Amino acid sequence: MKGIVLAGGKGSRLRPFTYSGAKQLVPIANTPVLHFPVRQLVEAGIREIALVVGETEGQVREAMGDGSAFGARFTYVRQEAPLGIAHGALVCREFAGDEAFVLYLGDNVLMGGIAGFVERFARSGADGALILREVEDPRAFGVARMDGERLVEVVEKPQRPPSNLAVIGVYAFRPVVFDVIAAQQPSARGELEIADAINGLLARGCRVEVEVTPREWIDTGKMEDILAANRLLLGTVERRIAPGALVRGSRVEGAVVIDEGARVEESEVIGPAAIGAGAHIAGSVIGPNVAIGEGCRVVRSRVEDAIVMNHSEVVDCPGVAQSMLGRFTRVVGAPAGARLTLGDHSRVEAAG
Repeated sequence: MKGIVLAGGKGSRLRPFTYSGAKQLVPIANTPVLHFPVRQLVEAGIREIALVVGETEGQVREAMGDGSAFGARFTYVRQEAPLGIAHGALVCREFAGDEAFVLYLGDNVLMGGIAGFVERFARSGADGALILREVEDPRAFGVARMDGERLVEVVEKPQRPPSNLAVIGVYAFRPVVFDVIAAQQPSARGELEIADAINGLLARGCRVEVEVTPREWIDTGKMEDILAANRLLLGTVERRIAPGALVRGSRVEGAVVIDEGARVEESEVIGPAAIGAGAHIAGSVIGPNVAIGEGCRVVRSRVEDAIVMNHSEVVDCPGVAQSMLGRFTRVVGAPAGARLTLGDHSRVEAAG
């Protein structure tokens, strides 16, 4: 089987971060979101992977490379405009050829991997398969209408959902789906919808299997979702302090990762937390649920439940929480209780 990961799209719900960067490269627990679907495909034995890219193609290529770092081989496929998930699959028709494939949205985080899902689909002989999950409010998702254990229809963002089973963005298909998508008409929002592709398979009498997962899943489309994913993934880390890290006059408590070249001086780090390579923490309290990126500097500050992206600075801030700071951002003197959402290269200096 092959893999297709959608890594385009404008990421309008994640502005200001996506004004200057790809939404799939926003870091969670100091790891770009896009790494998670790629790693899960490789863990499932899929190493031929197409990354569908748009206007941020250059950034994605630079960050992901040729795939060798993941044990895979990447093919970059350009989607000229964000014309829908099904369109993203269709532009990979030549890449997939006559092989089955897994389609994975590049801004999703599903805990526990997809190896079992891939194996079951390969054995099933079905023409399609998708993972569902129970959600509290399914109106923002594609929702499955079921007849017992049989999928009858996928309804896109219904006001009156037929169930609480949301389609979470992991699919498997055989090549017949390309014929279905090629015959589709764009929806009212001008996109080729994946729900229509699945319903088209069902209308042809094709078998589409479903799997309801109990595992944690987060669609990282909004800032609060990314912070939730950050908490979730930091909760899985094991304590590790790199040999080349310096911890001096400090207390490090719980599951904390401190990468090579980082310095933690006269500070307290409360896990779960991750401190990236070359970061400098001085006279500060970090955590819990904080990811500090590479080359960051945090001085005389307290940071909790936050993501601070690479090469940013937080100085003299007594309480930054529930915040996301973009790359190369500088924050000085923010008051206690500050909740900040700052894009790359931002600068905030509060008067004393």
